[in-house]
Amino acid sequence: MVEPFIAAFRESCARGTFLKCTLSRPTEEVSAGLKNIYLRPVSLKKGLRIAFTYRYATRDEVKNFTVEEAEAQLQHLLGKQFRNADLFSTDRDYSWALAHPERPPVWRSKPAANRQAPDLRHDREKKRWISPTAPWLRELGIANQAGQILPSAQDKWKQINKYVEVVESLLRAHPLPADAHIVDMGSGKGYLTFALYDFLLNHHQLSPTVVGVEQRPTLVALCQKVAEEVGFSGLHFVAQDIAEYQPHRIDMLVALHACDTATDLAIATGIRHRASIILTAPCCHKQIRQQMAAQNELAPLLRHGILEERQAEIVTDGIRALLLEANGYRANVFEFISTEHTAKNVMIAAVAAPHTTIQQRHAALEQVARIKASFGLKEHYLEVLLPLIPKGRSGSPLSSD
Repeated sequence: MVEPFIAAFRESCARGTFLKCTLSRPTEEVSAGLKNIYLRPVSLKKGLRIAFTYRYATRDEVKNFTVEEAEAQLQHLLGKQFRNADLFSTDRDYSWALAHPERPPVWRSKPAANRQAPDLRHDREKKRWISPTAPWLRELGIANQAGQILPSAQDKWKQINKYVEVVESLLRAHPLPADAHIVDMGSGKGYLTFALYDFLLNHHQLSPTVVGVEQRPTLVALCQKVAEEVGFSGLHFVAQDIAEYQPHRIDMLVALHACDTATDLAIATGIRHRASIILTAPCCHKQIRQQMAAQNELAPLLRHGILEERQAEIVTDGIRALLLEANGYRANVFEFISTEHTAKNVMIAAVAAPHTTIQQRHAALEQVARIKASFGLKEHYLEVLLPLIPKGRSGSPLSSD
């Protein structure tokens, strides 16, 4: 029974005492990767709303509901998708827990400690992992001498903070070694490479070695000069084709906006070196689109060029995720940053899953084969680059040696 908990929520909202609510212990029915849901009141132009923050492993999603809509959401979520709920108000705390589907839930209420009234501001100041006064931001033309982000660099600034937020969420569950070796393939102008090094050095107190690999010598020279000027001794840039770069060790592989099959080259390098984290934001999907001749019910839709292009992106990145799983990783595909700020907004985050069984890995390969047949594909370039999956054992990501 969830009615007492719903009634407490309704009453605390009506009295203006509601502070927050957390739903936890997800069931098998929740969306993949959803860890918990956090509720708080916010004051909008349309009146009081309840902000639901859906917390996934690598991102947060927020939706605003009226109190009545929030009640309906709680009715749907409690018991079916989450087994625990904790509600905090300024005068009482409430908890609801379902230990077993065939037993009645446990319901508790107790007086709360002295608390201040809820903060209803919708736009709270966000936590920034990177200070806008960081010298490298100024040297790369993102901030001015006073440490203010330039109007022309606002999109870059949003990308920087979202990128670091994604990395932070990954490191909470999959920490890197103190002397982590990280390779950023296709580092470009370097601002995300600098952000990663700054974050690991100053917030995680690591002593990382970060290498940005970029073909354009002018960008490499600029970034190396800035790294030396700001004292980032473990940050280096090399002018080289990513297909030719052969590091001796990789703990984390990054490839942001590497064009078309360059993303596959980067992923394969990470897998071969058994990187514990592989983080890519693909760009362009020509290789699959040129082959695609759908043999399924989508064929009539894909005669429209724009729809074929978008489907090619989905198929390309979906197969990449499955091939990562076939090689002993757990992969998530999600929106990196809103299309308002960049058109290339998909990110694939993969972490080593050493206990993946050989059956699970072959199941992923079978799914790839079915998708290829459905869309008339001969091969995905990443398949060509990866070692074969053995038939008799399980374990960590495979090496080509």
